[in-house]
Amino acid sequence: MSDRTMARQVLLFIWFLSLSSVLGQVSYSIPEEMAKGSLVGNIAQDLGLDLKRLKSGKARIYTGDSVEYIELNKERGVLLIKERIDREALCGQTTPCALHLQITLENPMEFYSVTVEVLDVNDNAPVFAVKEIKFDIIESSLTGAKFVLERAVDDDVGLNGVQSYSLQPVDHFVLKTQDMPDGTKNVEMILQKPLDREKQEHFSLLLTAVDGGDPQMSGTIPITITVEDANDNAPVCFLPVYKTSVAENSPKGTILTTVQASDADQGQNGRVEYYIYKSQGSTSDLFEIDKNEGVLRLSGETDYERVKHFQIDVQARDPGRHSDTCKVIVDIIDVNDNKPVINIMSKPSALSEDLKSGTVVTMLNVQDSDSGENGKVQCSINDNIPFTLTSTTSNFFSLVTDGDLDRERESGYNISVTCADEGVPSLSSSVILSLHISDVNDNAPVFEKSSYEASVQENNTPGLSIFTVRARDADFNQNARVSYILEDSSVNGVPVSSLVSVSADSGVIHAVRSFDYEQIKDLQFRVKAQDGGSPPLSSNVSVKITIQDQNDNAPQVLYPVQSGASVVAEIVPRSADVGYLVTKVVAVDVDSGQNAWLSYKLQKATDRALFEVGSQNGEIRTVRQVTDKDAVKQRLTVVVEDNGRPSRSATVNVNVAVADSFPEVLSEFTDFPHDKEYNDNLTFYLVLALAVVSFLFIVSIIAILSVKCYRWRREQMFYKSGANLPVIPYYPPLYADVGGTGTLQHVYNYEVCRTTDSRKSDLKYGRPCSESIISLDSSGTQTLTHAQRGKLNNDDSVDEQKPPSADWRFTQNQRPGPSGAAGTPEVAVGTGPWPNPPTEAEQLQALMAAANEVSEATNTLGPGTMGLSTRYNPQFTLQHVPDYRQNVYIPGSTATLTSNQQQPQQALPPPQAAIAAAAAQPEPPKAAQTPANKKKSTKKEKK
Repeated sequence: MSDRTMARQVLLFIWFLSLSSVLGQVSYSIPEEMAKGSLVGNIAQDLGLDLKRLKSGKARIYTGDSVEYIELNKERGVLLIKERIDREALCGQTTPCALHLQITLENPMEFYSVTVEVLDVNDNAPVFAVKEIKFDIIESSLTGAKFVLERAVDDDVGLNGVQSYSLQPVDHFVLKTQDMPDGTKNVEMILQKPLDREKQEHFSLLLTAVDGGDPQMSGTIPITITVEDANDNAPVCFLPVYKTSVAENSPKGTILTTVQASDADQGQNGRVEYYIYKSQGSTSDLFEIDKNEGVLRLSGETDYERVKHFQIDVQARDPGRHSDTCKVIVDIIDVNDNKPVINIMSKPSALSEDLKSGTVVTMLNVQDSDSGENGKVQCSINDNIPFTLTSTTSNFFSLVTDGDLDRERESGYNISVTCADEGVPSLSSSVILSLHISDVNDNAPVFEKSSYEASVQENNTPGLSIFTVRARDADFNQNARVSYILEDSSVNGVPVSSLVSVSADSGVIHAVRSFDYEQIKDLQFRVKAQDGGSPPLSSNVSVKITIQDQNDNAPQVLYPVQSGASVVAEIVPRSADVGYLVTKVVAVDVDSGQNAWLSYKLQKATDRALFEVGSQNGEIRTVRQVTDKDAVKQRLTVVVEDNGRPSRSATVNVNVAVADSFPEVLSEFTDFPHDKEYNDNLTFYLVLALAVVSFLFIVSIIAILSVKCYRWRREQMFYKSGANLPVIPYYPPLYADVGGTGTLQHVYNYEVCRTTDSRKSDLKYGRPCSESIISLDSSGTQTLTHAQRGKLNNDDSVDEQKPPSADWRFTQNQRPGPSGAAGTPEVAVGTGPWPNPPTEAEQLQALMAAANEVSEATNTLGPGTMGLSTRYNPQFTLQHVPDYRQNVYIPGSTATLTSNQQQPQQALPPPQAAIAAAAAQPEPPKAAQTPANKKKSTKKEKK
């Protein structure tokens, strides 16, 4: 780190300790040439502000039109260097050099003044205006002669400016410096030894200017001296300092003052010329001097706001280069030539109309570069607005609300702010503040009418637009967007939303369905208008819609009642007088008003008409006496017509019999044709019934054929399957003794099983002698599969039936019923004991014979004979067995078994066990065929 940087940091630390904050004003001191991002000061801590307040208040630095050298870091609350600060470029020789800036906050608006003093750093070396100094000195110059040297210019100020000069060598000349009132040094070279041109004609010296900075910086200029003869007196100014003043913006050529000097020499050596010493670059551009007369004039434009005074060094010089210097101080007089400059520091984009009175809206900064009275500014705004302008501090104004804002009354304000100074003449400037008032949802929608009434014809088209309700909202944009809502209510128990609807956007009320005046005379409901604000505001209005009647209903005849099934006639005796009341046609019309006014007339009236009908009351009366030429049968057609447009009508036929006795009337009216309409309806229904029956018949035929084909295919498929079919047991129905006192006290269940390949086995069914020997329980079910039943049927048709065994022949006493001999009453009623109890093998063979009988009977009977037309269905039940099969005869028993509807079915033994038990029994001897058996066999073969 260099010594220069170390010095800067030490100075910075000292200046930070001198920081002060008084009444919202903070001052900092910083050296110039600090790097970007360097710390200036902790403004949040010094002002006592929270970092959150800096963020929420959108803190920012306001510097006007000048360059922003300082920036605010809101995250840390510190001021940082934004641009490199060159004190010399910023302030020149003016001291102290300071930056004035303001920090503004919003919500609420606050501002603080910050002054940053820029301290000089020794960053500029002394510089001479010319590259070389030349002197022509006459040899006769006396010791102590003074020669004014070019002063060095150092842009730095204070200690960093030029502090001393040195001259080398010092054989003949020495250096003398003199402090001037303005703080500069007058450098003179003094001759200390006489010159001798013959010894040394030229001298070369080096003038060095050194500043007081650390580290020190210096500048040099060579001095060339030529020794001449003659003139040994220097000019002398009358006054060392001349003072004058001039108003700013004075025209060029304005005389400021005249500088005078005298030279004791005579002739050419005593002639004095005047020159402006070029110590500052700007001075030579603004002023000029007549070198012969010494008149100082203005050659440029002066501006008090930039430089308030000038110091001009005028050199009086003779031809011998002898010279004297005097100073001219020119003061610039301020003129009111600057208008106030209005700067808008902060302005919101929009103002909410619910702002409270006294709220700061905008802050203004007004600058007037003039001084004194010329720089004092007064600001005002136009009248009759809810705003006022208040002055917070010098040159700062706040625009504050001074009343309630109402966007609906005034949506915006163009406020003219005029600021004028107190100069003579006064100068002013103005600016227009355009403030937009943002809307607040403070107005509810208002309907154009307090209530609405409309009418619509009945039988309207659904969706018909009836009328429009309109509401307006004085608010703006979304707050003024009105939506229409139908409030929930009911009309005659029907929700109003099912009758009408309202368009949410346009307010058009539509009919949801067609209205019927006879059902609903009018609709009364409420429509709510709601805006789009938050929270929304709404209002409602009552709406009444009257349904207007249309002639949409024809008259209805209540009497006489028309019927096609019978003929009703009114009897008029032949002796009836004129005006005889035959009957009265009674009709009604459900319409209203003129649409319900009914009139009556005869459809065919002739000059010789016997009857007339009252046009208003519908009474049918005779208009003349009855004659013999009048027919007995009279058919009157009465037309009932309403008064609507267009009118609707109905007709009624009135049969009148002109006779004195009822038999005469009966004979005449027997051939009255029935009503044609009634006959047409009857014919239509007959044709319809015939068509339905035909259709069902065709569908049934198709279904039967489909089932037959399906069964045939299934039989073929299962027939080819061979021995692969599963064994499924057959569970026969339950049997019980017929008499409550019989000898069979238990229910016997028998199971007959065959193998899947039984069609090739030796097991055959015995063919019983009688077909009516078994009765099945209607609740019993067959559990054989379709394949097994098919195979069983094939076995019945292929295998030859063997005759029954001869052991089954019974005596007359043992046979029950008419085939046995007459026995005891107990035998006749089936309550006697078993004469010879059969073995289990005999009982099994008897059951097999009975099953074979049932199977053969099923094959011989057509479909539906026993309810077995679908014998291969999964549920094989014999519920419809004819009565001739109700009795079951068991060999060796006088009891007759019948089906028991209430006896539960008991579990059967497994098929394998039953077959094993049957096989274990010895085969019974074959019974000889009896004549009865032969007879029955012959009948079966015929079948």
